[in-house]
Amino acid sequence: MLWKDKYELGVSQIDAQHKELFRRVESFMQTSRSAGNWEEKVPKLNETLEFMKTYVVEHFRDEEEYQKSICYPGYEAHKQIHTGMVNYVLEVSKQYEDSNFNEQLMQQFGGKLLAWLINHVAAEDQRIADYAIKKGVGGNGR
Repeated sequence: MLWKDKYELGVSQIDAQHKELFRRVESFMQTSRSAGNWEEKVPKLNETLEFMKTYVVEHFRDEEEYQKSICYPGYEAHKQIHTGMVNYVLEVSKQYEDSNFNEQLMQQFGGKLLAWLINHVAAEDQRIADYAIKKGVGGNGR
């Protein structure tokens, strides 16, 4: 699995959501890159895409609420990063539907989504955990 324990923030709800996002993105990548007919993969990919469109918004909302609860100074910048990703997911989803489920578009989307998720959780979200630990309001005590 692509998830690593070092990605944990020490906030059980956020960590559980991150693990689910990693699990879904990994499944998406495995499906899109597996051997077989593209048309047979489309229903599973569509299911994951629909999940991502709702779950990412929910996760970002929860993560932003946590940031506000600990008075995280990077909240506004972090929220902008989240908004950019939501807009990207929605835009690609629309392009995908308009293109009649284009395979290349989904391959590119999967790669970008995976890279973004790893970089965001491993770097940006870790700043939240570091701040919480420094402030003594949470984190996993790394």
